[in-house]
Amino acid sequence: MANCAKCGAALAPGATFCGSCGSQVSAAAAPAGTVAGTPAPAASSGLSQNVAGMLAYLFIIGPILMMVLEPYSKDKFVRFHAFQSLFFDIGCTVLWIPVFIVGLIPYIGSLISFLVFLSVVALWVILVVKAYGGQKFQLPFIGKLAEEQANK
Repeated sequence: MANCAKCGAALAPGATFCGSCGSQVSAAAAPAGTVAGTPAPAASSGLSQNVAGMLAYLFIIGPILMMVLEPYSKDKFVRFHAFQSLFFDIGCTVLWIPVFIVGLIPYIGSLISFLVFLSVVALWVILVVKAYGGQKFQLPFIGKLAEEQANK
């Protein structure tokens, strides 16, 4: 397993960017057939695979666009992130209903709502960073469903 030349963190197999510091991977650690530091483009489009995967996490429009637009709809990496983003958005919407009701309780309800909101935002940021790093980070239940849908 290769390590990042900048921060020394372990790199995932095939990663083109370091998951810890975000720096580009050197030519020695880059997968065969790619130029050092440049991710393989998704199909024949202008966006690289990791950028398209990251854009799939843009609220509800990102995953829908990535599932409909031609070069990305055939890329399993982008499809995985699009489905995971869609399922994550649906899960957040369903979660928000009881959190909103609990938030109506004075003081403690507001604190609980705020903590849930911060947790969801932190998880969303992790998903975006992992997708940009070229990694398939699977959420516990949602990730398995996304993987099944992406491979259809």
